[in-house]
Amino acid sequence: MKFRMVVGIAAALGVASAGQAQTVQTRDTGAPVGDNQSSQTAGEDGPVLLEDARLIEKLQRFDRERIPERVVHARGTGAQGVFVSDIDFSNYTRNTVFAAAGKQTPVFVRFSTVMPYRGSAEAARDPRGFAVKFYSDQGNWDIVGINFPVFFIRDAIKFPDFVHANKPSPVTNIQDPNRAFDFFANIPESTHVLTWLYTDTFGMPASYRTMDGYGVHAFRLVNAQGTQVFAKFHWKSRQGLKGMTLEQTRAADADYATRDLYDQIRAGNFPSWDLYVQLMPAERVGQLSYDAFDDSKIWEDVPEVKLGTMTLNKVPDNYFEYSEESAFAPSNLIPGVEASPDRMLQGRLFAYADTQRYRLGVNFAQIPVNRPLAAVANNNQDGFMAASGRNDDINYEPSLAKPTPRADAQYKAAEYPVGPTAQIRAISKLDNFRQAGALYRSLTAAEKEHLVKNLASDLGRVKSPEVRRLMVGHFYAADADYGTRLAKAVNVTVEDVRQTMAAHPEQFPNQQ
Repeated sequence: MKFRMVVGIAAALGVASAGQAQTVQTRDTGAPVGDNQSSQTAGEDGPVLLEDARLIEKLQRFDRERIPERVVHARGTGAQGVFVSDIDFSNYTRNTVFAAAGKQTPVFVRFSTVMPYRGSAEAARDPRGFAVKFYSDQGNWDIVGINFPVFFIRDAIKFPDFVHANKPSPVTNIQDPNRAFDFFANIPESTHVLTWLYTDTFGMPASYRTMDGYGVHAFRLVNAQGTQVFAKFHWKSRQGLKGMTLEQTRAADADYATRDLYDQIRAGNFPSWDLYVQLMPAERVGQLSYDAFDDSKIWEDVPEVKLGTMTLNKVPDNYFEYSEESAFAPSNLIPGVEASPDRMLQGRLFAYADTQRYRLGVNFAQIPVNRPLAAVANNNQDGFMAASGRNDDINYEPSLAKPTPRADAQYKAAEYPVGPTAQIRAISKLDNFRQAGALYRSLTAAEKEHLVKNLASDLGRVKSPEVRRLMVGHFYAADADYGTRLAKAVNVTVEDVRQTMAAHPEQFPNQQ
């Protein structure tokens, strides 16, 4: 499905847009160019003239072609498509994307690796970003997730440290497993996601088409009557799941995932994903043995409900203006979807929108790929690259001079109780290892073998025996067979691992 995202001023005036065929080359101002091959000079052998506006414009524009790359998710690929709802889900949310069976909502999806830079190879042992922007009739709604159901840390205060440890060294500019595992050795909650990461299927997808996507965090769904329920979102690939072995990864084309996605879409083999949701009423949250808002945990024994299907059917006409200028943020919510107390989500609500304003400017939402199809009515103005088309003298509210758009009480955020004491304290239900062990035991014999091999290929390069023993201790606490096999693969003994675990009771409180 092709959809038109915006009608620009040029189109409204009947003026040819940049994408249309032109008979005469022009400057950015639209003025025709007489010569695009030679600079204006003072005679044949004289200096180039500063008054050559075409030359100056080309050089100035060229000097500014690069924008700050994303700190994370810099290497990415986007595609356009449509989401079709299967059901009327209004009993649970006033989100109009799910207002009726058969309702269609345009989407833009950006896939990515997380840590590598913009020009890096796609075959990296890394989570894959899976960010979906719905252009709904209530505004833009982003589900900004990855291809795992869990994350590395549970509190956003550790996010800069997590990224620094996994980015290249500030001294050598080389990614170093010594730095990464030095960090993870002190973060036992990472055991679960590291087990996902070092599988073939999830840690090294064979394509963007053959992986799932997860919203990771819990969200709050609210219906028109104000009834609330917590929810987690899951995109299930209709192409099935497929990963690559360590050997296949090392031999992979640097652009293998983008090439596959675009080739398949252009051939008419449109990839699709079914969207599912898990629902958890507030009264059940306190009954769990784990913290429902801990993003290092999955929701156990909570069934999924299918909401609809997303199909990607168009390669964007301009990579930069879609994939690079697209701006996703978990704070881009619409009525019927609100945040949960998930501490990682709470930090992302601020950080993602803030980084887009740094990267693209305060008016990033006016860029076509980010511009909502719903009408925008507010008093924001000016700033870099403003293109709102505002022509009204009344840029404030309320006003007696004329009626102006005002807030509508029906769209207020839902009320909910909070704790009476402000505090700085870790969550009480840590449960750092149990789900990692369950995941390991769910794997086939071959998958276990590959998991240990993949993990040892990085952990085995760590120079510090203490870090290696402590890391193996995390996996041993998850499952004794898991830890024993990994200990052998990275050249430490199980006895030494147990002694290291005993020396760190703060990480292994239930292992004594």
